[in-house]
Amino acid sequence: MASPPDTSKTIKLERYNSYLRKLNSTKLINASSKLLFRATLLVALILVFIFTINYPPLSADSGGGGNHLHTHRNFISSAFYGGSGQGGAAWEKQVRHSSTPRRPNGMSVLVTGAAGFVGSHCSMALKKRGDGVLGLDNFNNYYDPSLKRARQSLLLKHQIFVVEGDLNDAALLSKLFDVVPFTHILHLAAQAGVRYAMQNPQSYISSNIAGFVNLLEVAKAANPQPAIVWASSSSVYGLNTENPFSELHRTDQPASLYAATKKAGEEIAHTYNHIYGLSLTGLRFFTVYGPWGRPDMAYFFFTKDILQGKQIDIYKTHDAKEVARDFTYIDDIVKGCLGALDTAEKSTGSGGKKKAPAQLRIYNLGNTSPVPVGKLVSVLENLLNTKAKKHIITMPRNGDVPFTHANVSLALRDFGYKPSTDLPTGLRKFVKWYVGYYGIQSRVKKEMEKNSNQLPEESA
Repeated sequence: MASPPDTSKTIKLERYNSYLRKLNSTKLINASSKLLFRATLLVALILVFIFTINYPPLSADSGGGGNHLHTHRNFISSAFYGGSGQGGAAWEKQVRHSSTPRRPNGMSVLVTGAAGFVGSHCSMALKKRGDGVLGLDNFNNYYDPSLKRARQSLLLKHQIFVVEGDLNDAALLSKLFDVVPFTHILHLAAQAGVRYAMQNPQSYISSNIAGFVNLLEVAKAANPQPAIVWASSSSVYGLNTENPFSELHRTDQPASLYAATKKAGEEIAHTYNHIYGLSLTGLRFFTVYGPWGRPDMAYFFFTKDILQGKQIDIYKTHDAKEVARDFTYIDDIVKGCLGALDTAEKSTGSGGKKKAPAQLRIYNLGNTSPVPVGKLVSVLENLLNTKAKKHIITMPRNGDVPFTHANVSLALRDFGYKPSTDLPTGLRKFVKWYVGYYGIQSRVKKEMEKNSNQLPEESA
């Protein structure tokens, strides 16, 4: 009888092949898992990077830090949205609606820095009288961005749309001009502050020079070219010792980088007027104050520190004289800005080429009544019903000047500029806003009510 066939080798071979299949399968699963993990990690890192660039933390360096981050944000926007990061039918509808004037022969004005102090007030004044207004602001964090957002909300209630974007985003600016044929630009966006320039000088170059040039480049190519009114500064007078400051006085001795960038802006304006026929009017503001003001200004942080019982530094000059400023109330500045817009002549260029001589102007906008800083503190003490803890120190060499005084006769002659708000009246209005906005204790409100019975109310 024949013996059964030996199947042991076949069984072993099958077991071995099965083992190899399992081993290969395990290796494939492990490799796939590693690949999937790495791909997931890469995607997560990319998303974190994009989120970080587009939504920078509020603890980042203020002002210039905001500008730097917005530059990166524009890069991301350009990569994903073809240049501006904004667009679409709904967005264009908002832009057009906000920019359309509601009065016959009304202006269509692009207001840069619209969520800022002066910008928000001017935007509302223009809208109130029937002009079309579109805002532009990058909402940087040079000071508390929540205040800028609150102003933005206020503007929205007045049907003013604020586009979030940076002056250095040329694609966005071009897009805005493609959508709206602006008749005027009120250029108020800038890196403000004299002392901050010592901490972050690049932010001043990026905003006040590069940003201004970028805006002018887009404006010169627009058809029709808009007339431009823009904010210079009383800081351009620098080390000038003639008083009151006149537009005819020398401005070639700036005492700070901020002042130097504003002086550079005036020279740049001259160049674009001369070559391209842009109508340009520069306004030298003198220490603007009032409701919705800037927290980095002395009257604002003095109010805060007095209420919190903190010591405040009051400067004296190196020869022991009082430091004084030509404090100018916001409503007076708004009247000056609108007067400059109303008297601005049309630009004369077309297709980026000058066809005829164009208007070029520069004006002081001040109050014409310098007040010592000590007097400012006394008025605040009275309004707040609180004694200030004063610390008198010699003014540091940080770019500040000891005295400002505006001669506004040129603005009076050309568009009827006549400031009418004295410091006690203006500060009373500021403090009333301040205690309401920040919810300050009742003792201040009672003092405000008492003072309101003593001082006449002035129309806005």
